[in-house]
Amino acid sequence: MLLFDSGSEVEGIHTLELNGRTVVLMFEEEDDALRYAGLLAAQDFPEATPESISREEIELFCGQAGYEAQPVPSGFVPGSAEERLMLAPPEQNLDTSDWREQEQQDPPPQASAAPAQPQLDPELEAFRRSLEGLL
Repeated sequence: MLLFDSGSEVEGIHTLELNGRTVVLMFEEEDDALRYAGLLAAQDFPEATPESISREEIELFCGQAGYEAQPVPSGFVPGSAEERLMLAPPEQNLDTSDWREQEQQDPPPQASAAPAQPQLDPELEAFRRSLEGLL
């Protein structure tokens, strides 16, 4: 999985907002996590650090936080526009400055979460991706 400000008091976890669900990606391969972190950095997102944490620990955290743990297996091939977000982040991201300020003022008792991605209209997103595929 990917963490922001790893090891600090405002440490957060990368999440995606998919159809009203907050999803934490669990990358099977470190190279996939590094590539995804690089794509986030290219979008001026804070530096994300891949962290190897047991599947059970991630699933426990997600269950307590109301998130969904989503495995990204080695060689994963997306079958839908939503699944493509497991290989490449959406172009729109939430502003992280509010997250960092809030975490510094009032950190939660468990772990802090990085900002979730805004919910996108699935039809519009699929149309946009199909147009990108033509390029």
